[in-house]
Amino acid sequence: MSSASPTNLSFVDGFDAAGAALPGAELKWLKTLRQSGFERFNDQGLPSSKLESWKYTRLRSLEDTKFLPVTDEDAVASVDLVPSVLPASDSRTRLVFVNGRMRPELWVDGDLPDGVSVECLRDMLTRGADWTEDYLGKIAHADIGNQALLELNTAMMDSGFVLKVEPGVKVEQLIEVVFIGGLTKHPVAYFPRNLMVLGKGAEATVVKHHVGMGVGAYFANSVSEIDVGEGAILRNYMVQAEAKDATHLSTVHVRVARDATYESFNLALGGRLSRNEVNIRLEGTGAHASLNGAFLMRGSEHCDNTTQIDHLSPHTTSREVFKGVLDDQSRAVFQGRLVVHKGAQKTDGHQLCKTLLLSTGAEIDVKPELEIYADDVKCSHGATTGQIDETALFYLRSRGIPEALARNLLVQSFLGEALDEIKSEEVRQAFTDKVLHWLPAACFLSEEWRGE
Repeated sequence: MSSASPTNLSFVDGFDAAGAALPGAELKWLKTLRQSGFERFNDQGLPSSKLESWKYTRLRSLEDTKFLPVTDEDAVASVDLVPSVLPASDSRTRLVFVNGRMRPELWVDGDLPDGVSVECLRDMLTRGADWTEDYLGKIAHADIGNQALLELNTAMMDSGFVLKVEPGVKVEQLIEVVFIGGLTKHPVAYFPRNLMVLGKGAEATVVKHHVGMGVGAYFANSVSEIDVGEGAILRNYMVQAEAKDATHLSTVHVRVARDATYESFNLALGGRLSRNEVNIRLEGTGAHASLNGAFLMRGSEHCDNTTQIDHLSPHTTSREVFKGVLDDQSRAVFQGRLVVHKGAQKTDGHQLCKTLLLSTGAEIDVKPELEIYADDVKCSHGATTGQIDETALFYLRSRGIPEALARNLLVQSFLGEALDEIKSEEVRQAFTDKVLHWLPAACFLSEEWRGE
């Protein structure tokens, strides 16, 4: 532990003592995996701006605050109404975690077909340890830059869910997972580890909702490992609406097999500091990834989207569209890297990031990258940053639309290109509603304008 700085030690001091209470503590292979993660995190330390991939994001909130492990009292914090991004439904499966702990009394079993299981990580390590060993820690690649936060999660993972879909099974119902943070007397840290595995020809849609309640700081370090089997389709949607003093760091590793599709959308609109890091490997011919998102920040919020898509086989495709709106003194980062490996001919990759600045104090750092080692490919990337079009604003105002509403309409239209990437109509509408509630001014059309 000699190489660790005091900043690191606030996270790892209790590793040995906490080990016995963590999920799967009795499993030898998991104990080895945790120990390996602990040692690598201890060697690397928290990422700093000296690293190229962390050049624009500093983990100041982790340096300034000492976070404690979640206690039993923190885990049973009173939740009168589970916040949901989707309309209420008794037929939809819903999992709920509070401060990183499972809350079975808040779960809804839903109507899942045979061949589908959704369980918390702790239960899966008890009933399906052999199957879990084949995937846990095997999908995430620690050799992609600095993965200290992945290693920290590997050492301390204390919750999360496991989705397993057998070959050929198509899940038509949305599966919702809600992570509630806050409602504690002191800053806490928790480490969800999620595992999603779809067999050949399977199909499923997952909606994750990270939401903060109450006031106060907390740290959520989440990791998801995803395996999309041959010809399978996984739609993975997420809303990050953490509390204003929260730190939310998410790492996602995905491998996509032959003729399989992985579609994701990340809507970020909260948290003092958030980072969404996604690494996708298109490993089979015909594999496709649709990696999209929108970020809406205000105040002094900081949001970082860092992505990498590796095209490893011929005839693979990817599409990446991110749109952002920044107000006040907020800041955002977009780093998108698309790598076409040797032999991955006929690759078709598209990447785009557009940002709208609503104030002179808002700022974004953008770094799109293409790295190509094949000679028969079609790849593009682009990035633009600007303000509201004054001509369009004047046009709307000349039609009698109040200025605040006109601005909202332009912002909503701007974000529409990204939201249109969501294939699920129900999810697209739900995410659009979240955007409408975020918009700067609550201004509605008058009865006269509506013609009533």
